[in-house]
Amino acid sequence: MQKLIEEGYVLVNGRVAKASQRLNAGDAIQLLLPPPEPSELVAEAVPLNIVYEDDEVIVVDKLAGMTTHPAPGSTSHTLVNALLAHCPDLRYFGDAMRPGIVHRLDKDTSGLTVVAKNHDAQQNLINQFKARAVSKGYLVLVKGKLTPPRGSIEASLGRDLANRQRMAVVSGTREARTDYKVKEHIGNYSLLDVTTKTGRTHQIRVHFSAIGYPVAGDHVYGVRVPFLDRQFIHAYRLGFRLPATGEYREFQCELPMDLKAAIDFIRLG
Repeated sequence: MQKLIEEGYVLVNGRVAKASQRLNAGDAIQLLLPPPEPSELVAEAVPLNIVYEDDEVIVVDKLAGMTTHPAPGSTSHTLVNALLAHCPDLRYFGDAMRPGIVHRLDKDTSGLTVVAKNHDAQQNLINQFKARAVSKGYLVLVKGKLTPPRGSIEASLGRDLANRQRMAVVSGTREARTDYKVKEHIGNYSLLDVTTKTGRTHQIRVHFSAIGYPVAGDHVYGVRVPFLDRQFIHAYRLGFRLPATGEYREFQCELPMDLKAAIDFIRLG
């Protein structure tokens, strides 16, 4: 807002406003929105596994190792770079560095994510996420035989006071809830079907670590294992209402080969 005022996009009673201007009852304030700045991101012909697409949205099965959008240290070969090659119009709306993105998966988490193809669809999806109307399901492997077979973890999450690059259970911060169901005990591990009622950063990884069942392969909050070089979290299910029609649709995808191989490794002892 300060930038818009400085650049003359805010008018009071038809005249360009100053930031220090005092307002009076009855003043008419007009906000002019400039066109979005074109993204400087480079489109890259990176293969995408598209599960569903219409004029409003794209549902992608993201590979592990792919960052959702550019960030310091990871400015190319991201999901956004690949999407720009597939749908060039993405660069003309929304955040210049995250066009169309409404939620994201961690770099080393595989699975389903939805991307909007225009402003109205993006706002529609953002509203669904805020209202917790989006259904998300994850397959997660944790160390230990988790009991009871069904449960919920409710613990507020915030920045770790000792290490600001990590998240932690911190009282008085943002509420978070994770529900789980044990699908199978495999050796000294448990394969879980997890749903999240909230979408906090690193929520699944921090919550299961906090109760003593760390995520297999997670080098930050979990436990290193000889059969995986990334965390065993796969977003296998995603359900929401299509912005174009309002119809509820649910999409699913299979475990990728590296996670299937990890389960086979454990079964073989």
